[in-house]
Amino acid sequence: MITGETVGEVRAVSDMHQRKAEMARQADAFIALPGGYGTLEELLEVITWAQLGIHRKPVGLLNVDGYYNSLLSFIDKAVDEGFISPISRRIIVSAPTAKQLVRQLEEYVPEYDEITSKLVWDEVDRLSYVSESGVAT
Repeated sequence: MITGETVGEVRAVSDMHQRKAEMARQADAFIALPGGYGTLEELLEVITWAQLGIHRKPVGLLNVDGYYNSLLSFIDKAVDEGFISPISRRIIVSAPTAKQLVRQLEEYVPEYDEITSKLVWDEVDRLSYVSESGVAT
């Protein structure tokens, strides 16, 4: 039952990017429930941030009744075609029940390739590449 009561903390932000950045800072993990374009946009952004090393938090799909099967097939096809690396594919975990998904999120260990491991995300929301010389560009 939806009560209209506020649960947790409400934070006012100026735009969608700031909203997602704040969620990323506060979250221990990301879970996408079945949804539409907004859900997909937010999901793909946090996946991309994980791929870039901006965060090391698990990203989960609650795949109720196979809702995300087509998306997962698309991602697997992109891996097969070389557009997404196998390491990046493993950013996403999915399960048909909340209990199974939470278990997978708790067991998640991030993996990074050589380039991603050199990326640094600082507190002012800028992405920098740290070269072998140690100089950020």
